[in-house]
Amino acid sequence: MALAPISAAAPASAPLGLDFQSLLKIILTQLTYQDPLKPMDNFQFVSQLAQFSQLQQSQSLNDQIGSLLSAQSATQATGLLGRTVDFTAGQGLVSGVVKAVSFASGQPQVTIETADGQTVAGLSIANVSQIR
Repeated sequence: MALAPISAAAPASAPLGLDFQSLLKIILTQLTYQDPLKPMDNFQFVSQLAQFSQLQQSQSLNDQIGSLLSAQSATQATGLLGRTVDFTAGQGLVSGVVKAVSFASGQPQVTIETADGQTVAGLSIANVSQIR
């Protein structure tokens, strides 16, 4: 009884919510209870282990890239402190100075004080159209 091949693009915990160690336990259980008259082919077994290893490495790489992108966003947002920016508000562009940076759900948001003294808080940096 062989396991179905796993796509390398699938996340390590999908679709069964299992991690790499759990998948290895399943393979070992499969080997323990396999039919001795129809043993699993060694090539197939090694191939499945390689797929699981590749799957784990892909998931680790995805996590590291996500962390890198978060750090880059944070650096970009803090670089806006004290800078004059233009952003979209309503029908037009508004200018103001970035006074603070906050992180809601890991996403950077800026607080801007406009020229007429109004404070716009919780603005995503994606709404900033120009930095001066």
